[in-house]
Amino acid sequence: MDLNLYPARNIITPMASEIDIAKIKSEEEDGETSLRPYEILSYPADFTLEVLVKKWNDGDIKSPEEQRNYIWKIEKASKLIESFLLNLPVPPIFLYQARQDNSLLVVDGHQRLRSIAYFFSGRFQHSNGQLEPFNLVGLHKKSPFANASFGQLQSSDPKAFNRLKDSVLRAVIMKQLHPVDDTSIVEVFSRLNTGGVALQMQEVRNCVYSGEFNQWLKELNRNEDWRNIVGKKPADNRMRDVELILRFLALYYESPYEKPMKEFLNDFMRTNRRPPPQPNEKDSVTKRNTAEAERRAFDTRMEEFSKLFTKTARAVHMFLGGKPFHIIHGLNAAVFDSVFVAFAKHIDRVDIAKASAAQISHMDTKYKQLLADVQYKTATSSATTDEGMVELRLLRASTILFS
Repeated sequence: MDLNLYPARNIITPMASEIDIAKIKSEEEDGETSLRPYEILSYPADFTLEVLVKKWNDGDIKSPEEQRNYIWKIEKASKLIESFLLNLPVPPIFLYQARQDNSLLVVDGHQRLRSIAYFFSGRFQHSNGQLEPFNLVGLHKKSPFANASFGQLQSSDPKAFNRLKDSVLRAVIMKQLHPVDDTSIVEVFSRLNTGGVALQMQEVRNCVYSGEFNQWLKELNRNEDWRNIVGKKPADNRMRDVELILRFLALYYESPYEKPMKEFLNDFMRTNRRPPPQPNEKDSVTKRNTAEAERRAFDTRMEEFSKLFTKTARAVHMFLGGKPFHIIHGLNAAVFDSVFVAFAKHIDRVDIAKASAAQISHMDTKYKQLLADVQYKTATSSATTDEGMVELRLLRASTILFS
């Protein structure tokens, strides 16, 4: 990426539904590398659709709300159901067996499973939440199943109805054997998810690291100052704005940075995922006290994250205005995280309540100096790959803006 145009701060308007974030080539290359060796057991299991729907409804198979929203149109879902009725082959789904409770988490096949469950329920839910009767539409006009519903098949074509219930959808079930945890699930998701549009890394984290920290990030993402900084009022439908908040918190609290960025963020989110489970009366007093102390520590940490982010977003928006990190082609994440961390580290020196026009103008001048700084340009270029460059851009931002 050519950074010589920094002082101009050109802005290119992104699509309405997504935030335009400039790619950092080195982080993309790092993201392609394997994270660590794993020993994973995988085996096939053939489930009838009737069994799959029951497991789905009972919560034995989980595709939680944190996963990508249902995006199929009713015509595409109808053709999937017709494929089963016609005995056409359907690709397998992939399920990950969680160590904690042995539940099955959908890695790939969310759209297919939800389509099947919708048809069996008789109701189709569109991506906007609207419900309508699920009749098979968009099929060939001569299809014997055109406009049929689950209930109509049951009453008018029992043979087809039973064939549908007894149709088999193969599942490949995976379980991590070593290390003794579930750390491989992020890599499994990113490699095996074969949806029409590949999942962004934060969409993957959002699914596999669901918990209270994940919900906190979503709450912070609605902050008004933050939405003005990002430049889009609605949240990004690929969760890249949430990832930026995660980048900021990880770089602020975890020092020094260790590449790759993908694993750095994974580790921070996994570490802060959720508090320990509530103790029960059968636990020892020591265990209950420990759990309660850890819970208080978690709540304190989340409150600290929230206050720091909120104050920093307010200061950045006040002193740098809206969309300050849209440098050339969209929002530059390398500039964002270094400037945000710099503001956070000096937040006590920034008087948000009494900021004068002269102080705001002075900070704007400092920011332009930062963007024109040769060392900073090098440290935020797309060619940088090592940890030293990340630390350098954090240092230069702090030094120039607050010296």
